[in-house]
Amino acid sequence: MGAPVVHFEIGCQKHESTVAFYRELFGWAMEGFGPSTTMVNTGSAVGIQGHFNSLGHPPHQYVTVYVQVEDLEASLAKAGALGGKTIVPPQEVPGMGHFAWFQDPEGNCVGLWKPMGGAC
Repeated sequence: MGAPVVHFEIGCQKHESTVAFYRELFGWAMEGFGPSTTMVNTGSAVGIQGHFNSLGHPPHQYVTVYVQVEDLEASLAKAGALGGKTIVPPQEVPGMGHFAWFQDPEGNCVGLWKPMGGAC
């Protein structure tokens, strides 16, 4: 299963290394679309696709996104091994699921989501 997202655009200054980080973390397929944009295929029929964008001017880092994963702790650990860091450890949203936030090497804050129906 891919790692589906609800909606995203991720801004970055170091375009190539940011794209490489997410490709390795989630296994997403990437395709360049001009010099400053990379389109994303999450590999999932759930959710929508998105893109990375380097505007060439501030703001460079901007994002609000939740990525659904099988295992929050494992995803946070892998993000850390790739140069990211945990911002918010797994927290319960009563009756719905669990979320966590990490920061990627570029400084973007990204949310992870695991719906109810299994331990996180």
